[in-house]
Amino acid sequence: MTIEAVTPEAVEFPAYGDYESDCPARLAVDIFGNSWLTVIVYTLREGPMRPVELCRAIGGISQKMLTQTLRRMERMGLLERRRYAEAPPRVEYELTRAGRDLLQPILALGVWADRHGDAVREALYGDPGD
Repeated sequence: MTIEAVTPEAVEFPAYGDYESDCPARLAVDIFGNSWLTVIVYTLREGPMRPVELCRAIGGISQKMLTQTLRRMERMGLLERRRYAEAPPRVEYELTRAGRDLLQPILALGVWADRHGDAVREALYGDPGD
C-alpha cells in the first residue's frame, strides 16, 4: 500500500468554531488517543476475527479492555459484530468501510514511526549507552 504525502495546503476543511465538540478533528484525535482502537483496526485489516483470536493476536490487552473497545468501536460505526446462531454461540468482528478507511492514517503513522521513532525515543530518553 502506498502512503501519499498530504500537505496542509492540499487539504481544506469546513470551518468550525474554536474547540467545538462536533469538530471532526477532535473525533480523529480521540480515535488516535485510544491506543487499543488503532491496534484493533490494524489487526482486523485482513478480515473478520473472533474475540479470542483478537486477544491472542494483539497480546497485552485484557478481555475486559478488548470488550469495552469493541463495543465502543461498534457504536462508532467502525466495526460490525456478527453473531452466528450456533452451539456454542460464535461472534465475529469485521471492519466497516469507515473502519477500513482508518487503515490509511494508521499506516501513515506507522511509516512516520519507522522513520522517526528512534530519534524521538533518543531525544526523550537519551542514548541507551549513556
